[in-house]
Order: sequence, then structure tokens, then C-alpha cells
Amino acid sequence: MASVQIKQVLKDGAPGTVLTLKGWVKTKRGSKNVNFIALNDGSCFDSIQVVADIEKIGEDLLKRISTGACLAVTGTLVESPGAGQNVEMQATQIEIYGEADPETFPLQKKGHTLEFLREIAHLRPRTNTFGAVFRIRHNLAFAIHKYFNDNGFFYLHTPIITASDAEGAGEMFRVSTLPAQNPPLNEEGAVDFTQDFFGSESNLTVSGQLQAETGAMALSRVYTFGPTFRAENSNTARHLAEFWMIEPEVAFNELEENMDLAEDFLRYCVRYIYENCADDLAFLNKMYDNELLSRMEFVINNAFKRITYTEAISILEQSGHKFEFPVSWGLDLQSEHERFLVEKHFKSPVIVTDYPKSIKAFYMRLNEDGKTVRAMDILFPGIGEVVGGSQREERYDKLLERVKDQGIHEEDLWWYLELRKFGTAPHSGFGLGFERMMLFVTGMGNIRDVILSPRTPGNAKF
Repeated sequence: MASVQIKQVLKDGAPGTVLTLKGWVKTKRGSKNVNFIALNDGSCFDSIQVVADIEKIGEDLLKRISTGACLAVTGTLVESPGAGQNVEMQATQIEIYGEADPETFPLQKKGHTLEFLREIAHLRPRTNTFGAVFRIRHNLAFAIHKYFNDNGFFYLHTPIITASDAEGAGEMFRVSTLPAQNPPLNEEGAVDFTQDFFGSESNLTVSGQLQAETGAMALSRVYTFGPTFRAENSNTARHLAEFWMIEPEVAFNELEENMDLAEDFLRYCVRYIYENCADDLAFLNKMYDNELLSRMEFVINNAFKRITYTEAISILEQSGHKFEFPVSWGLDLQSEHERFLVEKHFKSPVIVTDYPKSIKAFYMRLNEDGKTVRAMDILFPGIGEVVGGSQREERYDKLLERVKDQGIHEEDLWWYLELRKFGTAPHSGFGLGFERMMLFVTGMGNIRDVILSPRTPGNAKF
């Protein structure tokens, strides 16, 4: 008999229906004549109660069942006398797919810390917490694709291996087939990458933006959604070496349209999770962050305040608030500054624009003042910056000047510069860190807890 998802059974299962359910044991308790098994298959937060008559199922088999065991249970749905669900299953047959020794199964008991669960990351999806997180992660990814599809965007798969550094930071993972010891050298004594697999120095991408711009110059509206990598030796609750980025690029959009798009997109995603993940959100709101739902409502219900970087600095300087990091025109905003603007001053999400060119990337369009660029950062409660974007520099001479000013080799970006020679157009885009957005919609405090296999300094085993 084919199995049915527990989610579907709890939603519209009819008493009297005979079916098979398959899943893992959450809990098992019993009396002299009957055992009660909470069975969960991951399709939803709730488990279904399986009532197993000891005489009918067999005492020896039931003794082998403990938390973590995997079962196939055939039986009849009956009305549940308890509160919380409409039906439960009266078991007529139980097959044990896999036992879980209660002496060694790490999740036999409840109440494990998140730090402990990171040590057994291969098992943590079976907990209530990470089941909820990963279901929300799926729904957020689906919402992102749905939003762009419904708004006329085309999904591009930009390369993971690249010879260009979109951010100019240089913190990239090298991809090479040259021997680690005694690689070939050129006449200057440097590594001769012309003998490498790709014929040049290549790395894992930090962003798909530059390649996505080539798509926008032909398809008008495109987006990428893929893994990106930063070789930044930061062991913090906000950094990963491998994470996922969403990066739309839109031809003919200037900064104002870019802000409109980002605001609408973010509000759509938060609303989608709020409306479609109620059980998982309720659990996370209760167990980890009792302000999670109110923060989501905060974003859904409040228009984003738009200010310039210069205005933001003035507000911070005149606030009378004592910050850990200094506030001065020309310095980047820190998380504490961003959260003050959102949570204390405006009490709404904030978009900050027109940053000094010295603290932003080379590809951002230079303003007429020659000092600032058409950048935009979107700030959320609880986490600070969630989106970074800009109007891109479409003027060849201005872009070339910025490339040279930042010491970037012109020949490394010849194709990017050439986009400005043939049919150039105003265009804009932004980047959303998927895991950063996951922190916001789950209330989790550590970015390692919103991705299946976190990659951090010293950790790539699982």
C-alpha cells in the first residue's frame, strides 16, 4: 500500500480510511495494554498519534521501537479523543525500517542546545527546530522564484567558477588543478596560471551580478539565485564561507525603480512566509524569539523610509546615543547604527542611498557631486542590512575611471566594460543574502542554524 504524507492526513483525513503512514518516531509512551507513538515524516510540524494495541502488534516488536526509529504503519483513521488533531491511527501492522538504539541515539532526549546540534548536523533536521527551519527555507526559496516569475523575470544560472572579483575584496577561494607543491612558475617567478585548467587564475564566485548584467542587457529582467563564496576568516554568528544569493538585474531601472522593486519583493517574501508557515513560525516564536511574528508584521505593514547616507549620518550624530563604533561621514554604517535608524528613530524599515564612493564597489553609478554613488542598502529590524544594491554605472568612461582608481586590471573586465560600448542603457540591481533573510523570518540567532551544512573556517566535514 502506498504511503500518504502525514500533512495531508492531518488536514483532511477521514475516519474509517485505511492507509499506510511512514516516518520517524518522535516519542513513544505506553501502558499495560497499549502504546502511543508520535509519528512524523517531516511534511509538517505536527506528528500523528499512532495507537498500537500490544496484543495485536506484538510486545516484542513494540519493545524495539524508540525515539528516532523509522516505521511503516498501516491502520485505520479514527476520530481523536484528544485536543490538537481531528484524527489518529489505530495500527493493524507496523514494520520497522530502522531502529535507533536509545543508549546511543543523540536525540533520545529533548532540550539539546543549538551548539550541540551543530556537532551532529547530519541528525539535527529531525528536531522540531530544524524541521521548522528547513520547511521555511523551502517556502522562502519558492516565494522568491514565484515572485520573479510572476513579474516577468528570467532565471539565469551564472557561473560558480570565475576569473572576476565582483566585489573587489580579493577574499576568494582559488580553483586550480596545478600541484600545491612546486607549481609551474613564469619568468617573473610567479605561479604560471596559463598552464592551469582554465588558462588563468580562477576562483569560486563571490557574486553572479556582473554576469547577470549581460543577461539584463538582452532580456531586460533577469535574476540569479545560487551559491556564492567568501574566503573571509570570520567565525561570527553572521558569516558563512558558502551561502546563497539572490541578485536581480533590470535594464532601464534607475535607483528609484530599484528601491521600489526591492521593497515590493521583500514585503512579498515576508508576507508569503507569514501566511504559509504558520505552525512552524508559531513554534519558533514561542521557543526562540517571541518578537518574530511582530517583526514580520512590522515589515509587512510599514512603508520603507528612504533617506540618504548624509541624512543618516546627521541623524546618528545628533541622536545623543552612545555607539560602540564611531559615526562620521565617509565611514561605513555598522549594524548598531543601522538598527538604531530602524528600531529607534524611524520605527520602520529604512533604505539608505547615495553612499560615499570610497566605501562602495566600482560598478556603482557616480553621482553628479563626484563624491557619492547611487547605492542603496535596505535595513531591517533585528539584523540591520538585508539588501545591498545600486544603479550600475552605464557610462564607459566613468566606469573605466573607477576600475583604474581601484587598481583593477582592465583586461580582467574587458567584457564587462564592453557592455558599455554596445547599446549601453541605465540599469540597476541588488543582492539579497538568502541566509540573512532566513535569520529574519525564523528568528534564529546564528547563521549556521539556517543552512543544512554550514561552511565556516575549519568546518567542511559534513
